[in-house]
Amino acid sequence: MSNRWEGPLDKVDRFRWRIPKTYKDGMRVPGLIYMDEEHIDIIRQDKAPEQVANAAHLPGMVGASLAMPDIHWGYGFAIGGVGATRLDDGVISPGGVGFDINCGVRLLKTNLSEEDVRPYLDKLVDRLFRNIPSGVGSKGTLVLTKYEISEVLEKGAAWAVEKGYGRPRDLDMTEERGCMKGAKANKVSDRAYKRGMPQLGTLGSGNHFLEIQVIDELFDKDIAEKLGLSEDQVVMMIHSGSRGLGHQVCTDYLKTMERAVRKYDINIPDRQLACAPLNSPEGKDYFAAMAAAANYAWANRQVMMHLARQTFGEIFKRRPEDLGMDLIYDVAHNIAKIEEHVVDEKNLRVCVHRKGATRAFPPGHPDIPEEYSDIGQPVLVPGDMGRASYLLVGTEKALQETFGSSCHGAGRLMSRTAAKKTTSGMSVQSKLRDKGIIVKAASRGVLAEEAPEAYKDVNEVVRVCHEAGISLRVARMRPMGVVKG
Repeated sequence: MSNRWEGPLDKVDRFRWRIPKTYKDGMRVPGLIYMDEEHIDIIRQDKAPEQVANAAHLPGMVGASLAMPDIHWGYGFAIGGVGATRLDDGVISPGGVGFDINCGVRLLKTNLSEEDVRPYLDKLVDRLFRNIPSGVGSKGTLVLTKYEISEVLEKGAAWAVEKGYGRPRDLDMTEERGCMKGAKANKVSDRAYKRGMPQLGTLGSGNHFLEIQVIDELFDKDIAEKLGLSEDQVVMMIHSGSRGLGHQVCTDYLKTMERAVRKYDINIPDRQLACAPLNSPEGKDYFAAMAAAANYAWANRQVMMHLARQTFGEIFKRRPEDLGMDLIYDVAHNIAKIEEHVVDEKNLRVCVHRKGATRAFPPGHPDIPEEYSDIGQPVLVPGDMGRASYLLVGTEKALQETFGSSCHGAGRLMSRTAAKKTTSGMSVQSKLRDKGIIVKAASRGVLAEEAPEAYKDVNEVVRVCHEAGISLRVARMRPMGVVKG
């Protein structure tokens, strides 16, 4: 049986394709997928468009059930999916957030060039691999008590900065300042606490990484200059999330939501979209627990960044401050947030689910750092470890069309199983080394799963977002050294 999707995709304009409300009974809004005509067939290669249509059934959904050009099959929502629900009669769905709550990315700069770093690259990657634990179930040197974890859940990245893992300015450069309001530690289960206690400051597994990159192209030199970026400058990207704690929060509340669907007589076409009214006890409890897990993820990335700064300092025998290691920004990819948007020409507070999608707010928006008010929010888009990653900025058009959202990465072309059947970790490592990219991973299996050919071309995904006007390219970064989970 083919996995190809054969449903209707009506062309709206050069970069938007509509799944009409008439496609399935019960759709409250149409589906809307961002992609160009040249690559639209890629969208049909799995059933992710069906998930876009299914999400359109959620009570209170407004506008459209959206998908970014990195769309692929996920749990509940497609990865790359965005959906907003009204607060008064809408729902919240863990399947619209994901298991790795606040999986996200941060980018920090250095004042080093590729020529400065290249002689030390092997040693630097090796030391980062040793200093920042990675892999399935990895545990860090920071083993916290339950009380300390509860503080992390409610304070987020601020907890880490208070403990000496970073600087106050780091919080200014983090989405939500690294702490989501409404988080309640007592809504997180003991099992989730137990999983989170030994894992703060660890990378995790799968597509998580720490990557040393060099800027090889600038698309907007004025914005780049305001960010302190130039060609041939070395930067570092950290991609991780809430580890076992966030996974457990999602697992726990999916069971709660399955009961809530029956209790509130909610009709959904896919049980993976199990949900509860936002104003119900179940909905409020999940939001509070999800926010707590998001705070854990921000603290996790904050601690890892501190360890990475220290490692650079060890290798180059200079203080991180003297190496110019300032945080540019940190964005969340898997999250649900209460935001105000214009819907049907009226200001409306909605719950925006972003599942494998990045917030992309425009210049002047009150929720972005003041020093970025004239350029817009940085949008960080990691690619695969063989090609490139991007820095973009948010736009007014994104606010109008996508609830202020953009893509979050390249998007998978192959499942992990299929990728492992087509290549080996040793082969991937060897090919990358031939390209001057040094890679260390917790296992060779992970390298095979994360082979560049398992992903769409991030250059094309980002081009669609740029030309569609939902985020604008500023810089492209080429990988030099990669630590993989």
